[in-house]
Amino acid sequence: MTDIDPAVAPSGPGCVECDEAGGWWLHLRRCASCGHVGCCDSSPSRHARGHAAATGHHVMRSYEPGEDWFWDFSTERAVAGPVLADPQHRPLDQAVPGPADRVPADWRHHLN
Repeated sequence: MTDIDPAVAPSGPGCVECDEAGGWWLHLRRCASCGHVGCCDSSPSRHARGHAAATGHHVMRSYEPGEDWFWDFSTERAVAGPVLADPQHRPLDQAVPGPADRVPADWRHHLN
């Protein structure tokens, strides 16, 4: 895949847009092109999918511990990909959903 850059580090430990807006996420996805970290499709805001649509960076990798799968939003299929630059996942001590101080008590009702 030509749009994957294995040398690019992730943008941070959480969803960029959720952090800027004070939101929260269920799981995180990392752009395989630029390292942008966004929230998954089950999260209220679906920022990883939005990033793919806005930038044309269609391939994301899970940013969850123990997961190394890639997803291509342009084909809606799993794809193979290389090992990306560290870190490989969000911080292990980060709550799921997270961040803990921004997750509403009724969070399950907000999932997609």
